[in-house]
Amino acid sequence: MTDLQKRLFEFRDEKNAAFQAKLTPTVPADSFLGCRVPDLRKFAKEFSKEEGWQNFLKELPHKYYDENLLHGFLLDSFKDFNTCLSAVEEFLPFVDNWAVCDTMRPKIFKKHLPEIMEKIKVWIKSEKTYTVRFAVNLLMSLFLDEAFEPQQLFMPLQIESDEYYIKTMIAWYYATALAKQWEPTIKILEQKKLNPWTHNKTIQKALESYRVTAEHKEYLRTLKIPPTRSH
Repeated sequence: MTDLQKRLFEFRDEKNAAFQAKLTPTVPADSFLGCRVPDLRKFAKEFSKEEGWQNFLKELPHKYYDENLLHGFLLDSFKDFNTCLSAVEEFLPFVDNWAVCDTMRPKIFKKHLPEIMEKIKVWIKSEKTYTVRFAVNLLMSLFLDEAFEPQQLFMPLQIESDEYYIKTMIAWYYATALAKQWEPTIKILEQKKLNPWTHNKTIQKALESYRVTAEHKEYLRTLKIPPTRSH
């Protein structure tokens, strides 16, 4: 056991480990220590001030889910964009679940949107589920406000995948887009550009959002695609 693993074991919580394992069925149950996210975030901030912390990022693959989660949090610590980008690209092939994938939002990326957009165009075509999910997540978190351009809405439509964790991310993206960029986004649903499952999941997520108006929700309900009946 490494020194870092020993330190993580101090945060071990078996009940939380069982809970996390249920939420993340793509990961072996015995890889969960059950470290709580607030504890890991705090530890990541402290650990990133220690000498040689970046060596941990090179020790791939990690044994424990909690190490991968810590890895995702540590990506926030980079001050140099190119170094951070390299670290992200080294880690992406080892990301094997939605929870770790969704923690990866390096702050430095916000200052380099043109460069990140070019990377998103590459990542979104990946054959790896969580690299694609990461790309769509960045598109959602970084490009639906000041940096939004209507043509970006067509990027997720290029994805041909029946992977559950990709489809749910696409639905999340469009539901968020409905809240932030209603006029261009609603056309995607009106024209039924999405497959029926993702289309309806988008509407479901939008209906659950407090950021979508009651009037818009009422209209979205009329756009649901009814399930096909088997004969």
